[in-house]
Order: sequence, then C-alpha cells, then structure tokens
Amino acid sequence: MHILGKILGFIFGVMLIKHVLGGLLGMWLGHSFDKARKGNFNGFGKEKENERQKSFFYTTFSVMGYMAKVNGLVSSHEIAFATAYMDKLNLNRELRQKAQNAFGEGKNSGFIIDEHLYNFKKNCGNRHDLLLLFLEIQIQVAFADGELDKDERLALHKIAKVLGFSARDLDKLLEMIIAGAKFHQQQANGQQYSNSTRQESLSNAYKVLGVKQETPDKEVKKAYRKLMSQHHPDKLIAKGLPPEMMEIANQKTQDIQAAYELITKNS
Repeated sequence: MHILGKILGFIFGVMLIKHVLGGLLGMWLGHSFDKARKGNFNGFGKEKENERQKSFFYTTFSVMGYMAKVNGLVSSHEIAFATAYMDKLNLNRELRQKAQNAFGEGKNSGFIIDEHLYNFKKNCGNRHDLLLLFLEIQIQVAFADGELDKDERLALHKIAKVLGFSARDLDKLLEMIIAGAKFHQQQANGQQYSNSTRQESLSNAYKVLGVKQETPDKEVKKAYRKLMSQHHPDKLIAKGLPPEMMEIANQKTQDIQAAYELITKNS
C-alpha cells in the first residue's frame, strides 16, 4: 500500500499553512503522488516480467539447440524431442516459429552459450526455481536419445555452473530425471501395479523425490513438499515462467505427486 506521499503531504501542508486544512491539502497532493508512483512501479514490474518470460522462452529453445549439436551431430531423436516439446506446449504458429528460430540459433557454431546463460540468469533475477526448471529441461534434451555422452555431460556441467548449481546438484538432478522418465513411462503403462515391476517403480518413485528408500517418512514428506513448492505452476508463472510453458510444470508436479502417493501406499 502506497501511503508515503499522503503522510509527507500532510506534514508539509501543516508546516507551510500552519493549519489542519493545509495538512488535508497536502495529503490530497500526496495521494496523487502515491497513485502516480504505484502506476509507474506496476508498469515497470510488468515490463520486467515480460522481459523475463521472453528470456526464458528464447534461452530454453536456443540452449536446447546447443545441446542437440554439442556432440557434433543433431540426431533424429533430438529433433523429435524438440518437436514434441513444442507440440506439448500447444504453441501457436508465431510462438512455434520463434521456438524453431531459437533452436536453430543454438545449433550455430557462433552461438556463445556463456553469454546467453549469463543474460538469462540476470533476467531471471537469480530465481532458483526458474533456473532449476530450465536446467531440468536441458537434462531431458541431453537424454533424448537415451544416452548421455561425454560432450553432453560436460555441456550440462557448464550450464549448471553458470546458473549457480554445483556438480553434486547436477548429479542428483540427473538421477532424479532419469528415474522420473522411467517412472512416468511406468505410470503411463500402468506397470506400477504389476508384481514384477512394483519394486522397480517404487525405487524410481523415491529417486523422483531425491531420497533413498531407507529415508524416514518425515524426511520423505519434507522432500515432497519442497519439490511441489519449487515446481508449482502458479508460483513459477509469478516468477517469470512463460504461460505457454506451464504444461512443463504441470507434468512435473503430477509425477512428483504420483511418486509420493506410491511411496505412502507402500510405507
């Protein structure tokens, strides 16, 4: 609530006119000042939000292109992954073209990834949850062909380091996302109810939450709540995730929820 102008206006009004009416007049002028200040602040905030959303969208697809080319050859799996991502987001023609253009720029030999990542991090205002989701997306790109070669691993370490994640953070994310992909597939196929795959599904569920099977229930619940908070679509949108990419956060929270439910059923 903006009241500084009203307070100062009242004080100066009384001081100058030596009457309460002067204070009221000053308060009225201060109210006008507060309204103008609020409008300018909201306008600036909206502009920064739009800039952050554009930066997330462009950098996601350009670095996706970089990751696809990092080992020297863009495979059909990586192209299919990028196309599937655009399909999942249900992008309109204009946004799909922007995504394709960004992906193409990332594949170019002149693409300076460090510069783009530093700008992206600056635009994100060091919002950890946004940076985390971005890194998770790039890990998924690296695994698009089912493997993670040396060049892809080095590229992921470079990206993680620039964004402020340690090598240990990255290794843990890699394990979580690999398990998440398997768990998601098992969920889609209904295999979690098969006796032969129940233990594997349960093991992957724990890895999705970043915990071990011997972790106490209290700590499992704590990890679950933290992940749900980090990937909550509304929170990420408020922090600068483009609305067009909300489906990514939705899918992530669904997998986290499903993993936790499977664990609680078997604990």
